[in-house]
Amino acid sequence: MSPTMLQISTNGRVQHGQAATAERKPVIQVTDLVKDYSRGDNVVHALRSVSLRVERGEFVAVMGPSGSGKSTFMNLIGCLDRPTSGSYSLDDVEVTRLRPSQLAELRGRKLGFIFQGFLLLPRMNAIENVMLPMVYAGVPPQIREQRARVALDAVGLGPRAHHRPNELSGGQQQRVAIARALVNAPSLILADEPTGNLDSRTSVEIMAILQRLNAAGATIVLVTHEPDIATYCSRTVVFKDGVVLSDQPNREIVSAAATLANWPRSDDQDQDQEEHAA
Repeated sequence: MSPTMLQISTNGRVQHGQAATAERKPVIQVTDLVKDYSRGDNVVHALRSVSLRVERGEFVAVMGPSGSGKSTFMNLIGCLDRPTSGSYSLDDVEVTRLRPSQLAELRGRKLGFIFQGFLLLPRMNAIENVMLPMVYAGVPPQIREQRARVALDAVGLGPRAHHRPNELSGGQQQRVAIARALVNAPSLILADEPTGNLDSRTSVEIMAILQRLNAAGATIVLVTHEPDIATYCSRTVVFKDGVVLSDQPNREIVSAAATLANWPRSDDQDQDQEEHAA
């Protein structure tokens, strides 16, 4: 049975809907996943028979040193690359059998992406950037704006809907990117180093948003190099040399909201809060 999931309905409202009762199926099921790359006469074994399952509603941190295979794994589960062999099921759809056009459609419908570099279009304002995935999904224009406003409100950026990226701080740009990842109510949110370009406090603010989304039912897989960021997740998977070195639940999940409540505020942050309230 699927738990309550965050959804944005066709009228633009955020809903908490129950899926039909059925056999509980994971959002991600990979079995014996292999990815090899040719480098001249050499073969690089980026992933070596990886098997992993992510249940609906989990918040998973993926860690590992450079060259461990974590980025390759994220590219595969993000449908940005194909495995050399093995099976990958996304929300009960066998991805490895899909044609390129089917893969693109699945990616737009079931996946939301958050990147380290934000990847916002500079000539578009916040609400236009958030609406972009819905343009590709064929959502009617009037519904696009309603959903985009709901998503921006959900990340605390409603008042800045018409600001362009160069008028926003790094943390605000990442909030726009999170809103953009939400608007099509994806089955899975993939966050690739979402705090990598942010200062410590802003990083915790972003993690507080992701924790709220996860509490509302979102399934999130997050890549990070920072052990403290992983403590905000419910599970940590560590890669090394193309295999899963460890896979452990986090029994002491840190509350990002509680961390922020105890964080000393600067005058600049107080001013930002006043502007946001206005």
